[in-house]
Amino acid sequence: MAIKKNLSKLLKKPSFTSKQAKTYGIQANSLAYYAKKGLLERVSHGVYRSPKVKSSALFEWQDLFETASAIPNGTICLISALSYYELTQEIQRQYWIALPHESGLIKKTNTKIIRTRNFKLGRIPLKLGEYKTYIFDKERCVVDAFKKLSKESAMYSLKSYLKRTDEHKPDLPKLARYAKQLRVNILPYLEALL
Repeated sequence: MAIKKNLSKLLKKPSFTSKQAKTYGIQANSLAYYAKKGLLERVSHGVYRSPKVKSSALFEWQDLFETASAIPNGTICLISALSYYELTQEIQRQYWIALPHESGLIKKTNTKIIRTRNFKLGRIPLKLGEYKTYIFDKERCVVDAFKKLSKESAMYSLKSYLKRTDEHKPDLPKLARYAKQLRVNILPYLEALL
């Protein structure tokens, strides 16, 4: 009965990991049993939720948010973040999640783990429906694109960023500061576009 009581606490969350379940005394074989019985739903490897919880998260981003929130310190970055901000044409074939450089080995299906220094630079909380996670802000993503993606992708992201006219207009001083901190020379590209 203690397992069912503890499971009911977990099922109130939008999703939970097998690691979180273990802290409640629920082993992986019990989770598999309850998933088979339909008492919970397996979202991805090691991530579960109640089949009764209807997510208010936008369908398009739900899997990304579930993946990022299931990884300790997971922060949405690069292609995934640029897609979220509508600053790329690239198709998101896998979820790009950043972790601190010193993090241990993590493997996740359909996920590209990026280890990064200056992990807190531009890291902001993000909430979508019931999901709470982190994402790098637009400026960090644009600078990271020059560091980790092709020049073509990076230039497209920078052009798209500079064209923004919504409430999130380009913050060039912040972009320059991030580029300096991350040791990326984007000044020639900025000068060419401005």
